Amino acid sequence: MSQDRPEVLFLCVHNAGRSQMAAALLSRKAKGRVVVHSAGSAPGEVLNPAVVIAMAEVGIDISAERPKKLTDAMANDADVVVTMGCGDSCPVLPGKRYVDWDVRDPAGKSVEDVRPIRDEINSRIEALLTELLLSD
Repeated sequence: MSQDRPEVLFLCVHNAGRSQMAAALLSRKAKGRVVVHSAGSAPGEVLNPAVVIAMAEVGIDISAERPKKLTDAMANDADVVVTMGCGDSCPVLPGKRYVDWDVRDPAGKSVEDVRPIRDEINSRIEALLTELLLSD
């Protein structure tokens, strides 16, 4: 990794659901040991309300978050880039480690349908964090 703490960037198209959940879950679990960012290639206006509710159910308030546009600095600074459904719209930079998570899009889904998506992301986050901390 390029620094004292690895940097992870979660990318999806709208940065209104999956990448926001992933960033919040990793931030909580990493407890400052990982720098976490999320962004979208074509960010939406607001977060998916069902995602906000599903995250609140596990004690994480993301209601103040807003979708963010991917910047060159975010991409350049990341050690690991986790893409979630952005396909060709996510940039590929040399020297970066890319991981693609095939996770269902919560757009238009009910809270009941978002919970399993959140839980799948959470499982992936646990594995990623273990790997990042072992490679320190």
